[in-house]
Amino acid sequence: MAPQDTVEGHLEELESVVIRLAGDSGDGMQLTGGQFTRTAALIGNDISTLPDFPAEIRAPAGSLPGVSSFQLNFSSRTIYTPGDQPNVLVAMNPAGLKTNINDLEDGGILIINTDAFTKNNLNKAHYKSDPLDDGSLSRYRVFKVPVTSLNSKALEGLDMSNRQVDRCKNFWALGLLFWLYNRPLEPTVAFLEQRFGQRNPVVYEANKRALHAGYNYGETTEIFTTAYQVRKAKLPPGKYRNITGAEAAALGFVTAARLANKELFYGSYPITPASEILHEIAAYKHFGVKTFQAEDEIAAVTSAVGAVFGGALAMTTSAGPGISLKSEGINLAHMVELPLVIADIQRAGPSTGMPTKTEQGDLYQCMFGRNSDAACAIVAPATPGDCFNMAIEAFRIATKFMTPVFYLSDGYLGNGSEPWRIPSASDFEPIEITHASNPETFQPYERDPQTLARPWAIPGTPGLEHRIGGLEKADITGNVNYDPLNHEKMTKLRNEKIDRIAKFIPEQDVYGDAEGELLVLTWGSTYGAALTAVDRLRESGASVSHAHLRYLNPFPKNLGDILQRFNQVLIPELNLGQLRLLIRGKYLVDAVGLSKVQGTPFKVTEIQAKCEELLGR
Repeated sequence: MAPQDTVEGHLEELESVVIRLAGDSGDGMQLTGGQFTRTAALIGNDISTLPDFPAEIRAPAGSLPGVSSFQLNFSSRTIYTPGDQPNVLVAMNPAGLKTNINDLEDGGILIINTDAFTKNNLNKAHYKSDPLDDGSLSRYRVFKVPVTSLNSKALEGLDMSNRQVDRCKNFWALGLLFWLYNRPLEPTVAFLEQRFGQRNPVVYEANKRALHAGYNYGETTEIFTTAYQVRKAKLPPGKYRNITGAEAAALGFVTAARLANKELFYGSYPITPASEILHEIAAYKHFGVKTFQAEDEIAAVTSAVGAVFGGALAMTTSAGPGISLKSEGINLAHMVELPLVIADIQRAGPSTGMPTKTEQGDLYQCMFGRNSDAACAIVAPATPGDCFNMAIEAFRIATKFMTPVFYLSDGYLGNGSEPWRIPSASDFEPIEITHASNPETFQPYERDPQTLARPWAIPGTPGLEHRIGGLEKADITGNVNYDPLNHEKMTKLRNEKIDRIAKFIPEQDVYGDAEGELLVLTWGSTYGAALTAVDRLRESGASVSHAHLRYLNPFPKNLGDILQRFNQVLIPELNLGQLRLLIRGKYLVDAVGLSKVQGTPFKVTEIQAKCEELLGR
């Protein structure tokens, strides 16, 4: 975090800063980080975030499993990750310090809420001695601030309980950070007024006071001798908003319905981290969206199958454990050949695993997790903003080819955020859908010669009655059929239809040289870390390029040719090598894997180190 230059007075200019806020799950770290992110976005910084919170609804206060954190990278240049290690750590209690201090860079800024470092809290965090006094923090620039008591003093005279007062201390800390990094208070004050001004004016006044008190402390105390400035980033022209992957996905699915001139049915059962899409998409009822919170995962997927049979655009969402339960319903959509979209927002597994941690462990499940040979198309976004594009693409492929499509994201993308350039409606082509209507020519399983898609007939259309269900269908007529040769033919047709999608999706592009020593091949949320690592290596003269897959089944038709142009292929994944096995099996390429299953995304340095090892540097 070395200063680039010094400007007027005590304000030093930095290119980028990584801040991590850590405290108890009731300390409001996610809200605080979200407000700092929002302000940075309004200023025009490029941003990338990594929220991290416990799986328990309310873990024991002060305990290590109960720590909630929020990491934000804001910059005056283009960035792709929330940063490998924080330059600044705000620790609201001993547990927040204990679980995060090893990530803070040497010489980094450490702001500690000293009021929370009581003997009881130190014991809960398993400290044998007080880190404020034992010299263990000597590597850092430590600022000891009694946040809790200063916040209480600022809120004196308000009609609030001590507990209510204490809940405002996160905004006191936010105010201090706003001063330290030269951020305006007005956007957060406007947020508080909108949220609490009319409904709960005392809470509004309390949080506003806390925010200003923290800011004024930084401005008037001598504890901080320097503040910092991170200027606006040079992003491509356009109107931007800060967006999370869940928000972008919800907007994308609703946009797809508008492009298709259809209503959207969303049948889902709550599960972390997919529930955020349900929360977001439920707000778009005025756009013809129908949301149904089912009693279980099976009801969720079968309700969506029923809706798409009825002529709506329909989808269901879950994480890995729920996708397991949905597999029979997805297989039904495959047999009946209906354009169902299944959003899998992956988390660490197996089974219930670590519900709030990220992973890329469901690729096998989406590729093969059904009985018999039942291929489904798979698309995967690369960034939070890209969740919008691939949500539309999932429905475009589903309706064009009359097949189920997996939208494969993960918790890191879903909860993370970045600046998103708001597109124009003219940027998108309509999703053309034609329903069968002529009873004289209608055959339920007659196929389009290009896509092999069967007709989509709306129930109740006179003369278009036909068989529906999971039993094998006769070619053309769709009647129940047990003939061995017909079964083989229909199985091959359903799977060949997936292969033909490759003719209609973009060819794979390569960042860097088209051929060379090493290709880093990625998918999903590994995009940012891999791209940054490749950039660093290329700046040092290394022969390394990057290809990122957004289409996983089928693969882009030119992928095999690309792989052959490189001496080595590295595939980093947040699993034990699932894409690697698929690539090796399909293209007979001796790809090398880099696996990580710790519930956290890749650091840039991890991928860079593996590349250097392969390059012999």
